[in-house]
Amino acid sequence: MSRFEPDDIYEYTGVVDVALSPDGERAAFVTSEYDPDEDRRRSSVFTVPTDGSRDPHRLTRASDASSPVWGPDGEKLGILAARERDVELTVGPQEEEAEDVDEDDAEDVGGDGSGDEGPKQQVWVYDLARGGDARQITDRDEGVRAFDFGPDGDRVVFDARDPTDEQSDRLETRRDDGPIEIERLNHKANGVGWLDDVTSYLFVASVDTRESHRLDDAYGSGSFEALSGLQPAWGPDDRIAFVANYADDAEDSAVYDVHTIDPDGSNRERVTDGGRFCMNPTWSPDGDRLAFIARDPPMNWYRPAEVHVADGDGIRPVSDGLDRTVALSAGVSWTDDNTLLASIGDEGRTRLVRCHADGSPAERVFDAQGEDRTFGAADATPNGVVGTLTTADAPPDLYALDGLADARRLTDLNAGLVEEYDLPTHERVTFENGDGDEVEAITFLPPGFDRDDPEPHPTVALVHGGPMSYDTPGFDLTRAFFTNAGYVVTCVNYRGSTSYGGDFAERLRGSRGELETDDVVSGVDHLVERGWADPDRLFCTGFSYGGITSAHVAVREDRFAAIAPEHGIYDFYSNFGTDDNHLWHEDEFGLPWENVETYRDISSITRVDEIDTPMLITAGEEDWRCPPTQAEQLYLSVKKQDVPAKLVVYQDEHHNIGDPERAIPRIETLLEWFETHDPAVADDEA
Repeated sequence: MSRFEPDDIYEYTGVVDVALSPDGERAAFVTSEYDPDEDRRRSSVFTVPTDGSRDPHRLTRASDASSPVWGPDGEKLGILAARERDVELTVGPQEEEAEDVDEDDAEDVGGDGSGDEGPKQQVWVYDLARGGDARQITDRDEGVRAFDFGPDGDRVVFDARDPTDEQSDRLETRRDDGPIEIERLNHKANGVGWLDDVTSYLFVASVDTRESHRLDDAYGSGSFEALSGLQPAWGPDDRIAFVANYADDAEDSAVYDVHTIDPDGSNRERVTDGGRFCMNPTWSPDGDRLAFIARDPPMNWYRPAEVHVADGDGIRPVSDGLDRTVALSAGVSWTDDNTLLASIGDEGRTRLVRCHADGSPAERVFDAQGEDRTFGAADATPNGVVGTLTTADAPPDLYALDGLADARRLTDLNAGLVEEYDLPTHERVTFENGDGDEVEAITFLPPGFDRDDPEPHPTVALVHGGPMSYDTPGFDLTRAFFTNAGYVVTCVNYRGSTSYGGDFAERLRGSRGELETDDVVSGVDHLVERGWADPDRLFCTGFSYGGITSAHVAVREDRFAAIAPEHGIYDFYSNFGTDDNHLWHEDEFGLPWENVETYRDISSITRVDEIDTPMLITAGEEDWRCPPTQAEQLYLSVKKQDVPAKLVVYQDEHHNIGDPERAIPRIETLLEWFETHDPAVADDEA
């Protein structure tokens, strides 16, 4: 078999979203593919029958597409797509005022004033019964972020920015290199850019006529609004649910409430009580109950997020007995009027759980998953369940889960890749850290590795971000590249990781560096003791919080041959206010000017004089989560001490490593840095 090289990324297809039709007979899913001509990721929507009788059908071909939503009768499928304007909107009589628009004034203005003149993301609807191409339903100058069908399928509710004429003029000035003027507290958001004062609203549009009206009382407000949006969900009783924070301190709070409103914009009601961070509202089939995911307290990300249900009897958590975090991004699905399906992190894997609106204990389901497979996207209706499953050596594919007992494979998206390349195997490894706690690492092994009679291998400690996340045994491109280059890769689910219970995660709250370093190093030492890892050829890297931890490893340990912090924060004091995480840091550590010593203690830069390990430090030029100035500070501080160091800044890049123009040079640079400072390679060359 061939070695899996960075350029082979173009052969990989991922699955990022799935939606099951109301009758359970078809699934729509979104793929992420890599375009070598444009050197970027492309997303497409496919449909496939859940009985496995036909291969998947690529539904979208003209542009990137995402967010499939089925109409209530299953005959319509809506998507979000940024494609050329529907010809039906460009032919025939036009509005009179369109004749007087100057071409220079007609260009779209992006939400951050970036001047992107390409098509904006709009709602497009396929009539699957009649066939043919999708029909454009919305035509918003700044695009649409989310939508849902009404109970009869003849209307959609959507979330869109709606600048006034004065605001549009200011955004135009920004685009023309004018000053960026901001008075709101939250002034930037990663992946969005500099924020502005434009308000987003819910709109209701007719699928037939495209006519729409704005719901003036359903508008975006809250500290995370630029990233999370309003998340509209239209119920069977003709009420629309959405999330927002309408308190006076909304910009300085992590609270998000669930609200409901009539489709004519009247009778807005707050469902929740202003004390939770709520996301993903979903109506029960009969419309009597609302389910949503919530964290209480709202800013403590270490505590498990839980499924909640609101009805005439009040609001109650229905997954709290599991002591596991529910995936905020996955949402919940009703399988009947009392039963919901959700995804949780459970000891280093993602699995499905069944929750009950009446308060009966939640239970784990689909035991056939085993410990080696992990779920990705999933969806359910009263007529079925679909989800993606993956293992270390099998990229994700879509499955129909009959009765939550058996899995029927519906796709084979990476058959060529699996047949041609040596993909890693894995083993779950447990060990004791310095405090005597049991910690788990998922360790990925290179081709030909003999577990019974191992040869010590160069080993990479690959530290996950978050920290409130977890590594799983699922397929991962970075792990595959490293193992194919001959490395053992160990992914330690250190204290602070979710999926092992709230107490395990919350041990990290209020500290940085010491606990994670202890866990990562203890995991590496365990592999050395087993004869898997060569003690002279140890390396460490991680992205985001993994970069933060990698830098802390560098100031506390000298056993690694080279370390590569990627997109991290190294001076929390100077970082405050330059990223989009000030609420989190204030909640956990207080304000920096009131807690100077705390901020110095959690920052690796404070002990930078103890670093003597060669350091590769990377950043994104437009990363507002972990700003590039942090990488500059660490690089210069290390370089001043004559420690071998290299700074890599990816231009026009935010907190991201996924696009091929970023992913390929990233892994090549990491491999080159480790090889350069590998003593065994140096000995061979000598």
